[in-house]
Amino acid sequence: MKPSFTEELRWRGMLHDIMPGTEELLNSSSISGYIGFDPTSDSLGVGNLAQIMTLLHFQKAGHKPIALVGGATGMVGDPSGKSQERNLLTPEVVEYNISCQRRQLEKFLDFDCGDNSAEIVNNYDWFKEFRFLDFIRDVGKHITVNYMLTKDSVKNRMESGISFTEFSYQMVQGYDFYHLWKNHNCKLQMGGSDQWGNIVTGTELIRRMGGGEAFALTTLLVTKADGSKFGKSEDGNVWLDPNKTSPYKFYQFWLNVSDEDAKKYIRRFTMFNKEEIEQLELEHTAAPHLRILQKALAKDVTTRVHSAVDHDFAVEASGLLFGQGTSESLQKLSERDLQAVFEGVPQMSVPCSEIEKGIPVIDFLSVNTNIFPSKGEAKKMLAGGGVFINKEKVEDPNFKIGKHNLIKEKYILAQKGKKNYYLIKMI
Repeated sequence: MKPSFTEELRWRGMLHDIMPGTEELLNSSSISGYIGFDPTSDSLGVGNLAQIMTLLHFQKAGHKPIALVGGATGMVGDPSGKSQERNLLTPEVVEYNISCQRRQLEKFLDFDCGDNSAEIVNNYDWFKEFRFLDFIRDVGKHITVNYMLTKDSVKNRMESGISFTEFSYQMVQGYDFYHLWKNHNCKLQMGGSDQWGNIVTGTELIRRMGGGEAFALTTLLVTKADGSKFGKSEDGNVWLDPNKTSPYKFYQFWLNVSDEDAKKYIRRFTMFNKEEIEQLELEHTAAPHLRILQKALAKDVTTRVHSAVDHDFAVEASGLLFGQGTSESLQKLSERDLQAVFEGVPQMSVPCSEIEKGIPVIDFLSVNTNIFPSKGEAKKMLAGGGVFINKEKVEDPNFKIGKHNLIKEKYILAQKGKKNYYLIKMI
């Protein structure tokens, strides 16, 4: 018998807080529950992926997941976890971002499985005709300012200042829950732990406006090594859109996490079951240098977010720095991935005119680039089989570097010995 939704979250280390009565409701019947996604970017990120996984487990446990994209709230701005006011977006930008995020959500959730089919809703649909005076009269009177001031998202901004726009956010999000409860029979709102205050405001509105009962559940936030959360407005986010974070860099992110983080992330971001994860951990402990956990994590997430082909290419590209790649795999790299793969190696620029008519490889590696301190050193390494141009061994001292050697029409990769790489850009 598979674990219940809350049991699944617990053993995966995802569950943070849960309102009394929620588990009893989840275990007694199939219900609808939702998570809101903030459309302030045209792509979701790793932090959002944690919430997508929550909806995925929710659906697999037999419940109906609703993804709410905040077309209205995206124009207001959630103060939760923010230290300053953010720029407000135009309706056109928000609508474009929503269309991009919708395509990403559709890759993970099942929208064609009967009563439990996933659904995407946009809160702009019910707010666009809602007049301000009607809102403060019909909704605002049910929540006191004193109640709103107790929320961390407000308290944490009292010294630096918070606008009425952001102060009102919890009321707007609370009404979302009320609307979904009334019109979609939605009884549960889920979200990251920083959303607890906004979520329980919704349960209060449902109780006071509709005389009904609703429930709340939050999951642990995904944090970076420095403890800060992954957020679209923060630097260093890892995006699900391949045009913002390439599949290679996406794969590398998971491959390079610490052992401690790998144990957390493989539970939160993959669909491996408990027995599979425990077996992987045993194998990893027996040979930690093989990074078995990281490789399993990187393969599963990269394949589901992008594709198996993208994963295989990322593995192939990763091997270029460790002597496993070929000239063919080097040529297949995009310019962005080429820069990413060789980000940490010495880079230099050489005028393109230097190779216009072809230049002996020994001159190129010594006089033009100073990779070797002298022609003699270059010739000696060449004779010893330790020189590679674009991953191909060069032993002929008469070999000439020309435009035909360029990668992406501007780069040459030189290698001295097994581990010393140099990326030369022709300008």
